[in-house]
Amino acid sequence: MSRHSKALEVLGIPTAPCTAINVSEYVRGWDRMYGSGIPLRYTTFPLPIAGASREVHKSYIDGNDPVTGNPTMSQIVDTLTKPLTDEEQLTGLPEGAVEPRLLPPETEENLQELFKENDWTDYLPVVMPTEERVADMLSGTSHKPDEVVKVLSWPGGGRQMTVEKVAAYAVMAGARPEYLPVILAIGTMAPFGNSTTSMTNMIVVNGPVRKELNMNSGTGAMGPHNEANATIGRSFTLMSKAAGNLHAGKTTFGSLGSNLQYNNLCFAENEEELPDGWNPVHVQFGYKKEDSVVTVATGWTYISCVGEVISEYPPQRFIADYMVAMAAMGSSATLCADPLLAKLLHDEQGFESKESLGKWLADNVEMRVEQFWGNGVITTGLNNVALQGLEPYATWRKLPSESMIKPFNNPKGINTVVVGGGTNTIWFMTDFRLGRGVSVDHWR
Repeated sequence: MSRHSKALEVLGIPTAPCTAINVSEYVRGWDRMYGSGIPLRYTTFPLPIAGASREVHKSYIDGNDPVTGNPTMSQIVDTLTKPLTDEEQLTGLPEGAVEPRLLPPETEENLQELFKENDWTDYLPVVMPTEERVADMLSGTSHKPDEVVKVLSWPGGGRQMTVEKVAAYAVMAGARPEYLPVILAIGTMAPFGNSTTSMTNMIVVNGPVRKELNMNSGTGAMGPHNEANATIGRSFTLMSKAAGNLHAGKTTFGSLGSNLQYNNLCFAENEEELPDGWNPVHVQFGYKKEDSVVTVATGWTYISCVGEVISEYPPQRFIADYMVAMAAMGSSATLCADPLLAKLLHDEQGFESKESLGKWLADNVEMRVEQFWGNGVITTGLNNVALQGLEPYATWRKLPSESMIKPFNNPKGINTVVVGGGTNTIWFMTDFRLGRGVSVDHWR
């Protein structure tokens, strides 16, 4: 990917980066201003690239750059051999524009339109973040308004996202002041995923804060039925777009997009219904049970089981069947299980911990090697390490196409979250990867 050229150029290694025409304006403009700070000589190719035949790829090489009109190969040679211009010798990011703390006074209606025009919104109505409302929101934390929560580099341009700015996004989302510590913790993970593959997130809250905020971990927890779930998740989207400079077709290129980004699957784990021996997510990753923690997981989507479990077919086998349809990138998978399913897996199938279920799935999910490497995200992410000899990918790359492999080779990447109201043995299988969360208590 051309993004790697930035890292090499920073090290003083000349490169000839190539990019697709759909992002050519971005890499020549936004990337220079908000990414590496180094003007690079990009060569542009038409689309499609991924999945196109070798004949099509050769025609691109033999043809002309669709932006400059120059012969492609000659341009690549010139990129590596011609002396740099004065502009091309620039290094370091340009100074960012000084942003006003406040907007000029305006009517509510006009401000709603201004926010839309600048893409500072998710295009649902927002609560205007007036000084008074933001000050009220700040009462939810002991941290100073000018404390920096995170510096948003690419493509945020080095913007310092302060406690006050996060509070403004929380106001816009319709959150209450008591939600702010959770939203600040989430802010340390901003912005959300940015990929042509339309990545999204899942936000899981654990610990006492779930009950303090009356978050929903039961019936309808993943749906539009709870204020805290809805507004906390929405805050992450608003801060990612506005502070993170994520604008469709300019700095983010998710081809289809994802409506999961409206609130990022934000919910609380139903810790009260965990079977004996099944630890909450935050405890699994090293926190104490009494800690309040939020985990932001990254992935793409989920698949519903559709129907309840039947006794003739073990639920873990049904789950494994669904996992064959997933990419298995980094062995990432998270089962969202209704408490009744968790009880069934524990009491009748003998899974005494979440980890034992993950181990069983890692040992029993199989797919053809051609299917594994046939997914572009796998080839892009793992082909290089396979060529460098990293196992098991090096061996898998050499296998006949019909060979069967166990793609979820790291059981620690397979996790379970118990959520739902105990109305049926229902579950969602997701490709989200959970990790160590962020302390909410730190931001109180």
